[in-house]
Amino acid sequence: MIEARDISVAIGSRRIVSHVDFTARPGEVTAIVGPNGSGKTTLLKALTGELSYTGTVILNGRDLVSMKPVEAATHRAVLPQSTTLSFPFTVLEIVRLGLIGGRSGVLPGEDARLPERALARVDLDGFACRFYQELSGGEQQRVQLARVLC
Repeated sequence: MIEARDISVAIGSRRIVSHVDFTARPGEVTAIVGPNGSGKTTLLKALTGELSYTGTVILNGRDLVSMKPVEAATHRAVLPQSTTLSFPFTVLEIVRLGLIGGRSGVLPGEDARLPERALARVDLDGFACRFYQELSGGEQQRVQLARVLC
């Protein structure tokens, strides 16, 4: 579960998010809605620790500020709006990155099959050896979704 209490975010002298309370519980769909420029993405960046904020973010009962990024990564995954990659990674390499958060990077036993299963769940069977940059925008988004499913 992630809970935000009295979250505010300012960039320079401009306050983008002001005194927001928010809770997302496991197994529930939670939507953040609002017009363009209303601070939805800024709020999400605060909830992931990507932007500085005032207030409190609680991730599975612990204050996000007290957690190292690698520890937070073992409890949640982030799917950004867009992703730019400069290196020729394969689809499988991208999806396997979802296994690294908080781990040694080694894929023992059952973990070795998770990327292929995640690709199947997003209807990208057979894409493992393709280069990420060669995919359509929608296919790239599905690869990123498979990454966070791991």
